[in-house]
Order: sequence, then C-alpha cells, then structure tokens
Amino acid sequence: MSQRKIGQIFVDMGFITDDQLLLLLDEQQQQPGALLGKLAEDMALITDEQLAQALGEQMNMKVVTIGDNPIPKDLLEKLSETMAQLYRVIPIRFDGNRLTVATCDPQNLTIQDELRTFLGMDIEMVVATEREIKGSIERFYSSESLSVEKIVAELAADEELFEAANKLQGDKFDLDGAEALADSAPVRKLLNLVLLLAIKDHASDIHFEPFEDEFRIRIKSEGVLYEMVPPPRHLAFAITTRIKVMANLDIAERRLPQDGRIELMVGGHPVDLRVSVLPTMFGESVVMRILDRSVVNLSLDKVGMDETTKNHFRKIMHRPNGIVLVTGPTGSGKTTTLYSALSEMNDIQDKLITTEDPVEYDIDGIVQIPIDHGIGVTFASCLRAILRQDPDVILVGEIRDIETAEIAVQASLTGHLVFSTLHTNDAPSTITRMKDMGIPTFLITATVEAILAQRLVRRICTKCREEVETPLELLQELGVDTDFAKTQKFYRGKGCDVCNNTGYKGRIGLFELMVMNDELRDMILTNVTTDELRAKAVDYGMITLRDYGKQFVFQGLTTAEEVVRETVHDG
Repeated sequence: MSQRKIGQIFVDMGFITDDQLLLLLDEQQQQPGALLGKLAEDMALITDEQLAQALGEQMNMKVVTIGDNPIPKDLLEKLSETMAQLYRVIPIRFDGNRLTVATCDPQNLTIQDELRTFLGMDIEMVVATEREIKGSIERFYSSESLSVEKIVAELAADEELFEAANKLQGDKFDLDGAEALADSAPVRKLLNLVLLLAIKDHASDIHFEPFEDEFRIRIKSEGVLYEMVPPPRHLAFAITTRIKVMANLDIAERRLPQDGRIELMVGGHPVDLRVSVLPTMFGESVVMRILDRSVVNLSLDKVGMDETTKNHFRKIMHRPNGIVLVTGPTGSGKTTTLYSALSEMNDIQDKLITTEDPVEYDIDGIVQIPIDHGIGVTFASCLRAILRQDPDVILVGEIRDIETAEIAVQASLTGHLVFSTLHTNDAPSTITRMKDMGIPTFLITATVEAILAQRLVRRICTKCREEVETPLELLQELGVDTDFAKTQKFYRGKGCDVCNNTGYKGRIGLFELMVMNDELRDMILTNVTTDELRAKAVDYGMITLRDYGKQFVFQGLTTAEEVVRETVHDG
C-alpha cells in the first residue's frame, strides 16, 4: 500500500482545513526541501503534539508522551549521548534484546537500520514530539567525556577481554579469535562512540596509534590534534582489527600497508571514512579521514573569500581555456574551493568531467571518475580518456608527476579549462615547482591563467574572546609595524566549554590569488626568482597569505600566532 501524504492526514484528523493545506503546499514550493509538517507547526496551524499524532498515523507507529518520568540509568547506557543527539532519539524501554526508542523523525527510515547496526540489537521505534526528545536528552544525559572514560574503565576491568586479547599476541594468527574479539560488544561500543564523537565535532581525522606501553587515540579538529582517553594497550589489536573488518581489509595481513573505505549513514546523511593502515614496530597505526558531506556547503560565497578575490576568481572560472591551480597543504580546503567552483559552473550547456583520488563529494550533472592505481587507472591515463569525451571543463584531482602535467597542458592548449591542485607554500612558488617537475617554461606561461594559494586558520571563539597584549617579537615576525601595532587591539580566546578550552571555534580561510598577465609571463620566461615574481604580483594587486591573515588579526577574528604558524614570510 502507498503511504498516505502527511497533509491529507492533517485534514482527515481535523487539524487543518483543505484551504489551509493548499496554503501549506504553496509555502512548501517556495521553500524546496522543507518538510510540510514542520512548516505547518512553524505557521502555528498545528501543535507539536498534533504533528506527532499525524506522523504516528502515517508511519503506523505508536505515539508516546515521555513526560517528566525519570529514565533508568541502565537504560540510558544502552544509547550514548552522542548517538541520541545525532539521531534525535531517546531510549524508553529495553526487553530481551529489543530496545524501544522514541523519535521525532519517524519518516527517516534509515535511523532504525543504523541504530541496529551500531548497537547490535533489535530496535523498535515510537513517536514523540521534538520538544520532548530534546528536553529528555538535556535532562537525562551527563557529559559525553564521562561516557568515554566510563567505557575505557569498563574495558580495562574486563578480565575475559584481557585474556582473549593476550591469546592473540603471539606469532600464530587465530582468524576466528581475532574476528570474535573485534566483534565483541565493548570494542564495538568504544569505536562507535569515538566515530560518533568525531563526526559530531566535525573532525577531519581520527588517529589510532600503538606504542610500546600505550594505545593512543587522537582526533584532528580544526587542524589540531586532541588526545582522547587512551583505551587499554592490550585492546589495540582488537580495535584496529574492528576497523579493518568495517573497511573490508585483510585482517590476517599485518605486514603491509592497506587502504580502504567505510561508508556510514549517520543521522540520515552519508559519511565516508577513508582508512589508511600502516604497520609499525608495535602494531598497526590507523588513520581515518572523515568526509562528512552534510558539513560542506559547496558554494563559492561560503568559502570565505573577500569580494575582490572572489570576483577575480569568478572571471577566471569563465575563461574558455587554460589551467587554474589551487595550492596548499593537505587539509587546507583546496578540494572544497574547487568543488564550489565546479558547482557554480555546472550548467546544462557545458560538460564537466573530474578525475579524483578518491571522489569526495558527488555532484549531480558532473561526470566523476575515481582513481584506482591497483588496476592502472591513474590521473594520466584517465586524463587521456577524458579528452576523448568532449569536455569543456576538466578537474584533475592533483598534478603529481610530469606525465599528468604534460597532458593537462595539452588539454588547456586544445581549448579546455583545466582545474587542478598542487602542494606548494604560496602562489608564486608554484611556478618553480612546475619547472622542477620538468614542464618547459614557455608551456607554463602559455597555459597557466591563475594560481590560488590557500590556508585555514582557527577562528577565535566568540564566547570567550578577550583583549590581550601580543608579544612584540611575534608582531615583528608577522610584519606589523611597531607604531601601527600600538593603535590596534589584539584578541585571543580565553577558553570555555563551547571551544573545549582551546580558545578557538571554527576556521577561516586565507587566500592569495595570482592572476597571470603579460608582464608576469615575461618575467617567468626570463627565469626571475620567486621573490621577484611575488613582488611584481603584489604590485598588480595580489594580497599575500600573510597580509590576508593580518587583516583578520586586526579584525579580532584570529590570532597572530595562527597566521604566523600557517603562512610563510613574504620577504
């Protein structure tokens, strides 16, 4: 049977009239993606209790009132606070192996499957209001850090787990024993909590590092690593094996590096985890790169460029041919900038093709090709094939060798606009890097249209921002005149609960755009130094990364330490 539409259920239950339903449907057309029930509640046509009743009727689920009744502690422990917040659910009953949870989003059918996968138990869903769910989470859960500490303490005290782990420490590999240990409830519980915490905090990476006497877990958030409570050393093998099982890697192979991928649905949206396993002296080190597609807003207006830089970059994006390079270290936002540019250029009249390692974000209307070195699908081989597909715009994930660079140059010379990335310190030094790769200077000047260098610096937390004296030596290193510095105010974050006592919350981009012109091309042909090229580019309006960062320091958005740490000296 087809599911009844929620709007008709509102009418059938007497909550709204037919005319009000038409008004709601008109409003929904003005707000693509908006849920009809939420719109009805926002427009005060129905109450939250009526919305819950209608959703229960639509999904054939029981509607419950949580009220002020306390939820037993052992029941709350079945579901972590992070999981409750991400999925907007609260546990209300546990019987046998069946956990009953109340949800305010019963239409999201993936929640039940995801909770079943994460928790390893049967899940029954009932409906409650969003207000009650939020209130219950705030009322009944303690801080998450205590939950991590508690799980780690439980693992350390578990003697059966200790004995099982010790049996696997020798040279003989027991495949069944390893799988059983990796699939044990405590190991799953800890790893699930670490993953959910990292995703909730919008972390970029999770590091699992074995040492002689400890097993360290560190989460990289906003470019800085933070250590979590370390689990018992004897569980290092169990945790890394669990990760390898999830990534479909060979758990019996412990001598060679391995790469894999884990695809999760968290809170109804996809999260990709790129897994890298590296053998070390004391076990396998694992790094997971988190690609949470719901966090990234692929719009050039949201990247953080100032209006002048953005307008110049937009003009370059619409040139008929040439090479546009975005440079910076890993994690500096290069891919996000390029995806944002491609999303804006994604027009029915043009064909856009990308080749990436791996494809990070799926964009409708763009042909995206994943690199697979194992079967010979390299950037160079893909690029040759792409040119036979009649593209207008090409994105090459990264120019790593002379072969890829030469094909990119040929593509631009034959009427294609090519976007790609390189790892260099700033925009002018990219020219030197291309020469070092073996690309003839005359081809560089004939094809490169612009180079955008970028960095991410941490933003001062607005909740605990305070004025501070900045050391004179630091200002001199930043290149700020001493007399001018006396007229400026400088800030830092004192540290609070909002920013985890770091003083920073969020990040902001620094951009350096070098647009090529005839004089710069002539200078490159005469093999001038990088410093001379930089000076001339500044004369033509280029703002260096450090000068871009200084403006944010003066505006109180970031600190001098952050800008000095992330940028090279201009002189």
